[in-house]
Order: sequence, then C-alpha cells, then structure tokens
Amino acid sequence: MRIEYTVQIWKEGNQFVAHAMPLDVASSGSTPDQARDALDEAVALFLKTAIDQGTIAEVLEESGYVHEMDAWRSPSFVAVERRTATVGA
Repeated sequence: MRIEYTVQIWKEGNQFVAHAMPLDVASSGSTPDQARDALDEAVALFLKTAIDQGTIAEVLEESGYVHEMDAWRSPSFVAVERRTATVGA
C-alpha cells in the first residue's frame, strides 16, 4: 500500500524536525535529509502497525484521507502558511 503525505521540516536547536501531515507523525535528525529518512521510517512503521491492528481505514479516515476504488487519496492542502497571533494587551 502506498500512502502519500505532505512533510514540513523546521529546525529546533541543532536538530531538524520532519512532520508528516496529516498523519501527525514526526521524527528528527541532524540534517534535513536525516530527518526525512527518519520520518519515512516512522511513517512506514506507523502504517504497518495500523494494518497489523486492523485499524488502517480508521486511521486514514481520521487523518482526512478518502478511499476511492482501491486507493487512498490524501487530503489536498490549499495552503501551508506561517501566521501570527497577538495575545494580551
């Protein structure tokens, strides 16, 4: 089974964090490439566990995926934006 996902990467201290949207799985590494590789492994293990537990359909549906024919279509992001909130006086 092939599942498409969107990845965000940012730096925290001396580590890079990669986050698989919308599966909400994250991993990190010393470089962006290491973070991506670690994330790919984490996502594969996350999905394998869901398959093994018989919950893959539920997990994907809760993450916004749609089952069409014999495939799962990932959510179509309209935008990924950086926004600012003002809090307090």
